[in-house]
Amino acid sequence: MRSYGGSGIGILFAPVLVIILVILVLMVLASCVKIVPQAQAFIVERLGGYQGTWEVGMHFKMPFIDRVAKRVNLKEQVVDFDPQPVITKDNVTMQIDTVVFFQITDPKLFTYGVENPIMAIENLTATTLRNIIGDMELDQTLTSREVINTKMRASLDVATDPWGIKVNRVELKNILPPAQIIDAMEKQMKAERERREAILKAEGEKKSSILVAEGKKQSAILDAEAEKQAAILHAEAQKEKMIREAEGEAEAILKVQQAKAEGIRLIREAGADQAVLTLKSFEALEKVADGQATKIIIPSELQNVAGLVKTAAEIVKE
Repeated sequence: MRSYGGSGIGILFAPVLVIILVILVLMVLASCVKIVPQAQAFIVERLGGYQGTWEVGMHFKMPFIDRVAKRVNLKEQVVDFDPQPVITKDNVTMQIDTVVFFQITDPKLFTYGVENPIMAIENLTATTLRNIIGDMELDQTLTSREVINTKMRASLDVATDPWGIKVNRVELKNILPPAQIIDAMEKQMKAERERREAILKAEGEKKSSILVAEGKKQSAILDAEAEKQAAILHAEAQKEKMIREAEGEAEAILKVQQAKAEGIRLIREAGADQAVLTLKSFEALEKVADGQATKIIIPSELQNVAGLVKTAAEIVKE
């Protein structure tokens, strides 16, 4: 009875063991299937040695003897290093922090070339920066940032090539001179700003003076032109006045002469005798005597006329 019972238990647990074994096998097989995502690479080792580099896609590894030793990121990476003390050629100590842009080009060299690639790049960057800055003076360092970046990128690219790393770009993030140098630079910049401000102010005043002088010149020209036009108009008016006065006087004289001629004509037509003509002569003589002259010349004909007048007077008395 006991023997029969033991056999029954063994038969009962046999399917469970099979199921467990199948599950374990499936799990092992599933663990052997690896999918490499985009921009990554897997370093696979077999029994501790380098077996291969898996790129993007599905891959299978041998169970228990193969393993993924490292997952390598192939994207461009950025590392910001802490400020490093450097000494210039003229013995000025500065703090400079750098930013390095790099990309892994060979996953195998990156995995086996150096123990800690990021630390290696940081130390290499600090050493290269000290060598470059040590050959430059302070002023040159502050104004030659692009030159320093180019030299550092070239040096780091060559040094990191055995590690499977390509340095694409190096940037000096901050350059911090000593405090006294910063104060002196600020004073210099302030003096430069004040100098430029004074120059701009002087140029503004100069331009303003020129504009004022030009305005005065234009005003004087306009005033002179106005006076000239006024004088011309005044002269034209005087000329016109004189012409009109002359024309009026000429017209008056003409009318007087015409009136005299008309008077003579009327006298002649009226048949005036010698006595009337003589009377007219005396009237003319009376007008002559009213003048300012001190001497009066009387024609001899008038003397004869006077005698005739006396004779006529005697006849009238008789």
